[in-house]
Amino acid sequence: MRSSFDVIVRHFPKNEDINIYLIADLHVGALEFLEKEWHEFKERALAEKAYLIIAGDMMNNATRSSVSNIFDETMRPREQKRWLANELAPFRDHILCATDGNHERRSERDADDSPLYDVMAKLDLEDIYSPDLAFLKLQIGDIKGNGLLNPTYTFVVTHGAGGGGMTGASVNKAEKAAAYFDGIDVMVTAHTHKGHISKPVKYVFDKHNNTVKRTHTVVVSCVSWLEWAGYAARGLLPPAIVANPQKIILSGRQKDIKMLW
Repeated sequence: MRSSFDVIVRHFPKNEDINIYLIADLHVGALEFLEKEWHEFKERALAEKAYLIIAGDMMNNATRSSVSNIFDETMRPREQKRWLANELAPFRDHILCATDGNHERRSERDADDSPLYDVMAKLDLEDIYSPDLAFLKLQIGDIKGNGLLNPTYTFVVTHGAGGGGMTGASVNKAEKAAAYFDGIDVMVTAHTHKGHISKPVKYVFDKHNNTVKRTHTVVVSCVSWLEWAGYAARGLLPPAIVANPQKIILSGRQKDIKMLW
């Protein structure tokens, strides 16, 4: 298993745009999981030949010691793993990285196991699984050529932790975490089920060229795939956009990131 600080590198030899969907918080096995919406998205993403970044809580994975009620699950944990592996199999060559969420980590506490690792291993993708953080580098075009015309993009992907009743609290926490990392173009988080996109700006002092450059990081928190019911409704947690994942388009001809949602 790779260290969280081993960089995952993927090279795309053609100068073509790369479409990436950010996927997390499916909670497969939960009563509230929007399976129909997932299948609709899956067909669309496969037709687009899009790529996926996976940011945890793909399975609900209720255990005896967890908050989730094991008697509310629609599948046993092993069935959740089998279902997810089958659903992700058509994307096998288009998954860029995967990292655990707190629901996968329940099994680490109870049985020294990660169900998401098991899914990735079944797909023979252990080398792009990282349990805590995933650092991802995507190179497009001729890596020895002009860097402006053959862009490189950098990501950090982590599930995240902690709550925050309103979307603003989630945005603040994600932007604060993004400031921990220099050299990152995109930070992907999840967990709060409050999908959002922001672009915090900072100024970089280039001491070698005596210039100051304005730059920004794209900070994204993934949507969930749960209907507003059950735990969220009982706790009066704010409803949010669901089953409509954010899409990143990376230009293959110059350094440019577009977000669609």
